[in-house]
Amino acid sequence: MQVISSEDTTPKAQNIVWHKASVDRLARSERSGHQSTILWFTGLSGSGKSTLANAVNAALFERGFATYLLDGDNIRHGLCKDLGFSDSDREENIRRIGEVAKLFLDAGVIVLTAFVSPFRADRAKARQLVAEGDFLEIYCSADLKVCEARDTKGLYAKARAGEIKHFTGISSPYEEPEEPELRIDTGLDDLGKCVEIVLMELIERKIIS
Repeated sequence: MQVISSEDTTPKAQNIVWHKASVDRLARSERSGHQSTILWFTGLSGSGKSTLANAVNAALFERGFATYLLDGDNIRHGLCKDLGFSDSDREENIRRIGEVAKLFLDAGVIVLTAFVSPFRADRAKARQLVAEGDFLEIYCSADLKVCEARDTKGLYAKARAGEIKHFTGISSPYEEPEEPELRIDTGLDDLGKCVEIVLMELIERKIIS
C-alpha cells in the first residue's frame, strides 16, 4: 500500500479552491460562549490518555461547551481503516487526524484527540496546521510498568512475545514531548485531579470561563 507523505501538501485534484463558509469560527465562538481549541492527548498505550480525554470531554459537556472526542481506535474503524502501524502508516494516521481536528477547530468545537502519536515530528506537523495557541499538547506520562499493569487487552505481553510488530514502547519508540503545554503524571495522580488540571489550564488560557 502506498502512503502519501505528509510532506506533500499539494492536492492531487486540480481546479479546486478553498471556499469560505458563511458562518466563521468567531461567530460560532460568540454563540457558544467559549473558544475552540485542539487538546492533543499523547502517551503510551495504557498511559490513561483515552480515559482522561473522555473524562475531560464529559466535564466540558456537562458545563455546556461544544466538544468532540477523536479516539485512536474509533478512527481506525473508519477514516484510517486502511492503515497499519508501520512508521509511514502512523505518520499518515496522524496527518489525517490533524486535518480533521483543524476542521473541528474551525467549527467552533473543543476537539480532544487521544492517540499514541509517538513521533515528535508528526505531532509538530499537526500543531503547524493551526495558529499559535490553538493546539495544546497534553502528555500523559506514566511509567512503562504502570502501562503494562493496566493493559487489559494483553497487548504488551503479545508485543514482548513477538506476536505484535511495531508496538510503541516495546518494538517501536515513543518520543516524549519536549515542551508540552501540559505534562500530567497519570501514573500517580487520580483521574479527578488530572481532569481538574486540564480544566484549570483552559480557564487560564481563557478558552472557557
